[in-house]
Amino acid sequence: MLERVLKGTPKFYLWLSFLLCIIGYAFIVYVFQLYYGLKITGLSRNVSWGFYIAQFTYLVGVAAGAVMLVLPAYFHHYKPFKRVIIFGEFLAIGAVVMCMLFIVVDMGQPQRVLNMFLHPTPNSVMFWDATVLLGYLLLNAIIGWTTLEAERYDVNPPRWIKYLVYLSIFWAFSIHTVTGFLYAGLPGRHYWLTAVMAARFLASAFCSGPALLLLLLFLLKKLTTFDPGKAVVRPLTLIITYAMGINVFLYCLELFTAFYSGIPGHSDPIVFLFMGHEGVDAWVNGWMWTAVVFAFASLILLITPRFRTNDKILPWTLGMLFIATWIDKSLGLLIGGFTPTPYETIEIYTPSFWEISIGLGIFALGALIVSILWKIALDVKKEAGEEFELAE
Repeated sequence: MLERVLKGTPKFYLWLSFLLCIIGYAFIVYVFQLYYGLKITGLSRNVSWGFYIAQFTYLVGVAAGAVMLVLPAYFHHYKPFKRVIIFGEFLAIGAVVMCMLFIVVDMGQPQRVLNMFLHPTPNSVMFWDATVLLGYLLLNAIIGWTTLEAERYDVNPPRWIKYLVYLSIFWAFSIHTVTGFLYAGLPGRHYWLTAVMAARFLASAFCSGPALLLLLLFLLKKLTTFDPGKAVVRPLTLIITYAMGINVFLYCLELFTAFYSGIPGHSDPIVFLFMGHEGVDAWVNGWMWTAVVFAFASLILLITPRFRTNDKILPWTLGMLFIATWIDKSLGLLIGGFTPTPYETIEIYTPSFWEISIGLGIFALGALIVSILWKIALDVKKEAGEEFELAE
């Protein structure tokens, strides 16, 4: 099926060329990072995680979000979701690849990644995080490719695929649970030291992942004749609404615990994120208030049925939700965890131009993978005679 990539429109190849240019530029910058070390980033002794790990954390949620299609389709036999499951699985593949690459560039020397597998340490959460991510990548690749082959020849997938699908559902929960443990297991960082960290991660994943998928499906509808249909959009939007509501509720629980308890260790990071600390302001303050406004605005629009079912408003709503969760769960989470430091000092982290450049290259590579896989999936569906323009 890979030969279908060679049969595209000029616009498709122009898009791939654009992505390859960004990847090439980012690779050159990465070579400089290998030579000069992580000192070209904004990281320091007191702030050892930054832009790279922030994107890794968020993209794990995007990958796990695909389960919001698989679970209703296979556990509750909701057949309309099966039309678009392949797109969710291929999006998860791109997200997991980006996750792994962000870990690689954060480690400085890429060969250090091999130490996790050549010298496994079961007491390390990072070891388990890498293991479950690799397993989830393989599951989605095998399930997605096998089911697409079956659709191409108009036959039922092998019976063993069903068992891998059930395994992937539980595996999707595990990848973000383990990521939550990666943060919550660090006692010196009060902002992360909470029992609901994994629950917050899952709630955020189950709204942001499907939101991005829907946005891309809307874009696909504009670029091609493929229409996911209201039978997909309406239930998935409702799932996003519930997940976003739970996500906001869990964050409000953190606010209550921090400020009602009066424990400075819990409240100081939140105060710093939104208003600075002891007269020290930070660039992240405006971003966090933007996240609050976007989160509540998107939630209000999603809760209101006439706005949630409005196809003109919905993409803007999902866009605000995606931005709000990205700010809170990526740089907001990292900066809040490292500020103040365990020595009660303030060290403001700002990602460097080179970090952002390498990050853009990884995003471009993920977009390249998803573009190629989605192109193959669309061609197979068209060849199978699937109706792209659905009657409403």
